[in-house]
Amino acid sequence: MKKSILCAILVCCNILLIHAESSQFIGVHAGFTQPITRLNAPNVGMEKKLNPTTYNGFKVGAVYDATLVKGFGYTIAINYTFGENRTDWKQVGSYPYPRQHTRDYYHQLEIPVDWQYKFRIAQNTWFILYSGPTLQCGLAFSKNTHKQTLPNGDIDVTKYDRFKDFQRFNVTWGVGAGLQFDRYFIRGGYDFGLINPFKADKFIVTEDYQPYTRGRFDQWQIKLGIYLFSW
Repeated sequence: MKKSILCAILVCCNILLIHAESSQFIGVHAGFTQPITRLNAPNVGMEKKLNPTTYNGFKVGAVYDATLVKGFGYTIAINYTFGENRTDWKQVGSYPYPRQHTRDYYHQLEIPVDWQYKFRIAQNTWFILYSGPTLQCGLAFSKNTHKQTLPNGDIDVTKYDRFKDFQRFNVTWGVGAGLQFDRYFIRGGYDFGLINPFKADKFIVTEDYQPYTRGRFDQWQIKLGIYLFSW
């Protein structure tokens, strides 16, 4: 009984010490993001990496930041992300028409959970290292093909749902660094895709080129933010 009481007292003391050194923040952030689709494909009997497809976009969200003890802590956020990829007009028939270009875009929700460590480098200034997983849920992913058959003619738009080829859910693991000055912060990092986002084993791009739809979704990002509440 005495040992149990002593253990309970020690646990309570540890909890109080952690709570005494802890700090918590709630804030908002926004920034630039560049998701990247990476594929592997066999070409002439050899494994080859295809050129990655990049999407330029932005993300906005809210974040909860908790420092538990001696700089160690974690963040949980919820983000909305938009990305877009456009191709230039190109000839698809007899010169100079018809011609077409494509526009891929997607809308996505993300929930990143990161462990972090903050180094105090000056008064009210911290250098931050962080790493952790992100759950991504696609809201919309569309490819629009714009085709013009005559000069000054109407432009026909064909829409294709990319979720016929891609999984709606994705998981990544990110690493990054940042700075916090008082209530303001900046963070940048890279997320590595952990699962194959493609539904089919392979699909035909051209008659003599059949890339395996195995790869991953990666993502660059940089965010600026402000903590609105702290305690």
